[in-house]
Amino acid sequence: MPAIVSAASLAADQRARSRREWREYATFLAFVVPNLLLLAIFAYWPLVQNVSLSFTDWDMISPDKRFVGLDNWISVLSSPRFWQIVLTTVIFTAASVGLTLVFGLALALLLNQALRFRDGARTVIFTPTVLSGAAVAVVWYFIFDPNWGILKTALGWVGLPSPRWVVDLHWALPAIIIVYVWKTLGYAAVIFLAGLQGIPKELYEAARVDGASAWDRFRAVTLPGLAPITFFLLVTTLLLSFQAFDIINVMTKGGPVIATTTLLYEYYNQAFVAFHAGTAAVYAVVLFVVMLVLTAVQLRYVERRVTY
Repeated sequence: MPAIVSAASLAADQRARSRREWREYATFLAFVVPNLLLLAIFAYWPLVQNVSLSFTDWDMISPDKRFVGLDNWISVLSSPRFWQIVLTTVIFTAASVGLTLVFGLALALLLNQALRFRDGARTVIFTPTVLSGAAVAVVWYFIFDPNWGILKTALGWVGLPSPRWVVDLHWALPAIIIVYVWKTLGYAAVIFLAGLQGIPKELYEAARVDGASAWDRFRAVTLPGLAPITFFLLVTTLLLSFQAFDIINVMTKGGPVIATTTLLYEYYNQAFVAFHAGTAAVYAVVLFVVMLVLTAVQLRYVERRVTY
């Protein structure tokens, strides 16, 4: 008799556990499925459509799309223009990300000190991050003006002539990099500052007791403590730099010639200026693959060196 009661009780417990698991699973689906549907509709499906569009010839006006196979890909990848744009993108991305991280860390170290008006300085430094890129570009366009710009006046004080920044083939890209770094610098500084304030003070005190210099404390305590923050900023700033558009469009429109044309801006040119949808789709797919590969490499190899 007790064995029968025990078996019945065990069966009842199993049914109750099964119902609880099904309720939890249903709750999980209720939260996840709508998001997956939205991603499928607004992210994955457009990506699939874009890939298929790269094999067609379409002017974005005609209702008919002519299938051309790999012609668009061969035309783009064999063009010297494409490889020049890739080089420009690499230079812009490497310079903007590197300078943003280096100067952002330097500003964070400065703002982490007990200085007067420190809170006000933090606000001023972060403000460009939330400003419109187009508005920032307009202001800097006048700053760079070789005839009346503020920068011309400042350079004149030390006896230097002002380059023709946005119209000179050699100075246009540095000008864009300067403006982009100025706009994103506050973002990196604030994130680094949060990381600095999260490093235990006891580590610095122990390093001082051991006779470590300021450089030794920075190298052995600060940099390892900021490793997760640095990795996060590296990923985010890298992806954001690939998506830079408004500053380039307002200041140079990709010129002079193609000196400041990046992959994203060339995609815009092909799609909405030349109305070559198939060619634009090739640039979009290339940009997506590059960003995907870089993100995967960072997650696979760079994150291994990060200590949380």
